[in-house]
Amino acid sequence: MSQITIRKAPGKWVVRAGGAVLGETADALELTESPYPPVIYFPRKDIAMAFLDATAHSTQCPEKGTASYYSIVTKSQTLENAAWSYEDPKDDVKRIKDYLAFHPGDDVVVEQV
Repeated sequence: MSQITIRKAPGKWVVRAGGAVLGETADALELTESPYPPVIYFPRKDIAMAFLDATAHSTQCPEKGTASYYSIVTKSQTLENAAWSYEDPKDDVKRIKDYLAFHPGDDVVVEQV
């Protein structure tokens, strides 16, 4: 079983896709789960949900629960399953309920500003 820590991410964070800002927040959470790099979770209220489409994809994590996925729809492309959320996270990680995380890559940027 991996060790998970959740803390308030310092400063202000932004997520962009296809050149558009999807969200900006000073209320991000940083989830650290060894051996993976830390993941920034954005409050759903600070994300432009109109750019996200729920997909049928889901994954199961023994520590966090079931993750639901979203595709990001930009003007030029659809980034399949590029964001995820735990709608009903396990008790140890309840803080990430109503938060979204994003797969950073060539088309999705998550950064501190």
